[in-house]
Parts: sequence; C-alpha cells; structure tokens
Amino acid sequence: MKEQFVNMLKAGDVIDGVFVLAEKYLSSKKDGNSFLNVTLSDKTGKIKGVVWDNVDQINSDTVSGNFVSVKANISEYRNTLQAVIKQMTVCSVESVDPSDFLPVTPLNVENLFERLVKKTESLQNNHLRQLFRAFWEDDHFVQNFKKAPAAKNMHHAYLGGLLVHTVSMVFLADKITEHYGGGGIDRDLLIAGAILHDIGKLREFTYDYKIDYSDEGRLLSHIVIGLKMIDEKLIALQNFPKDLEVLLKHLVVSHHGSREFGSPEVPKTIEAVLLNYIDEIDAKVNGIRDFIAKEDSDEGWTSYHRMLGRQFYTGNH
Repeated sequence: MKEQFVNMLKAGDVIDGVFVLAEKYLSSKKDGNSFLNVTLSDKTGKIKGVVWDNVDQINSDTVSGNFVSVKANISEYRNTLQAVIKQMTVCSVESVDPSDFLPVTPLNVENLFERLVKKTESLQNNHLRQLFRAFWEDDHFVQNFKKAPAAKNMHHAYLGGLLVHTVSMVFLADKITEHYGGGGIDRDLLIAGAILHDIGKLREFTYDYKIDYSDEGRLLSHIVIGLKMIDEKLIALQNFPKDLEVLLKHLVVSHHGSREFGSPEVPKTIEAVLLNYIDEIDAKVNGIRDFIAKEDSDEGWTSYHRMLGRQFYTGNH
C-alpha cells in the first residue's frame, strides 16, 4: 500500500516508494555528460526530478508511463521541490493499486449521470432524444463517459472530470436559455451541444494508470474524434434531419471559439456563441478554484498562475 504521496513531500524528505514516471527526457551538462529530467506523479500531484548517476541504465530501463520504484532525496531548487533520484526501477502494473495514482472526483458519478439522462429526456426535439438514447444504450460509451477526465492539466483533470464538466455546462445552458426567455435560442440544440462538445475526449485521453494523450488524440484531436462518434450513432438513426445534424456538428467544431484555440470554425449561431462562453466559464472557474485550493491557505494571494498570467486574491491574512 502506497504511503508517500506527492502532496506530503517537503525538503529534506527521503523517498522510498512507487510513482508514475509521467515524463522523462535526456539532457546534457556543460561537460557533455548526460542527466535525466523526470516528472513523478500520483493522484495528489506531480514533482520534478533529476537523475545524475547511472543515467544510461535508468534511461534504457524505463519509459514514460511506467510505474517506478524510486529512492530519492527531496531538495529545493529555484523555490520548487525537486527529487534527486538515486535509484529508479520499473514496477509491474499488477503490483500497484491504480487508485493511488489517478485523482478522482469526490462527487457521486452515478447521480450525476442520472441527472444528465433526465435532462436529455426533457428535450422537446424527438430526433435529439433518439440520438441520446443511442448513446446511453451503449454500455462501453457510458462507462468511459463516467470515467474520462476533461483535460490533462488545466481543468477537471481527474477521473469523472468530463462528466462533472458536462453536467455543469448543461445546467448553465438551461439557466441561460431561461434568462433570455427564448429569444431565438434553441434550448434543445444548446443542451445537446453542451453534452456532445467534448465526447471525443473519451478517446483523446488514456486514463487507466495516468492521464495522458492517446495516439489517436494527438493525431486527430477530440473535435475530430467527437464528430466521428456522432456519425457512428447517426448511421443507425432513420430520418435524422440534415440541417439539425449540421447545426449540432457546428457546435462541436466551434466550441473553442476561435481558430487560434483549435476550432476549425468560429461560432456562427447564437447557440454556438453561448456554448463557447459556457465552456470557457466552467473550465476557468474549475481551474482557478483547484489552483487556489492547492495554494498556501494562510496567504492573501496565490502564487503566479503562468497560463492565466496573474495571481489570485484569496482574502486570507
């Protein structure tokens, strides 16, 4: 049973335990000798590490994604904890408990999924209801949908994260539609887009023992994969309106908002514009809250958030 977790480590500690080798790359010192930069992870976080000795042997024996038994000393380098690794050997998958290495939502996944199914049954558009029934009757899809993360790092980066993100977006979409009192907004289409916009992440990521990109995900992206998954269900449905299919797929291809951020098209319907902002709101709020939760609770400001380019005020003094 794992006893040492990343979030427990402090300068001066000695590691003797199992971690996931999340990243590894070979570098050279000024004298030409090699060293290894690595990242070790478990369900509580990640820590950078360095291997100075026996580099060639350790490099040839390990691959990113391995479970590794590590002996190391924890020091501080440039105000960040670092593992100075003395020994690192591969462990078999059978010898570890995967739940020690992947963060999991604390929310009740079955309850969340039940709420989502009820929401799809409330749709007035019979064609969309039939489409979602096709998804919900696919046991393989449902099990992965309950398990998949929504991201590798930025937001909802834990098992169940995609479902949490999706349910949050669906209920935001319902409230926004109600707020604007109709006004040309197709509620059913917006809710359908909120549910389907990220389904490609079921295959974009691997999440059995660590959260990472699959080969398919790196080569195609979740947008392309998501369109393919929708097509796989539409083939079995009769008389699904072509214009509805195009509008639904537009929500998927435009939900990042701009080509700069990976959307093949910019939002060109009011539902697509709303979906982009709802996605942005939910992702940002979740990411910021998680970032603040990991910071020193006694400080009034967080450390600098590189991706968002700012510190956040916590009010703690």
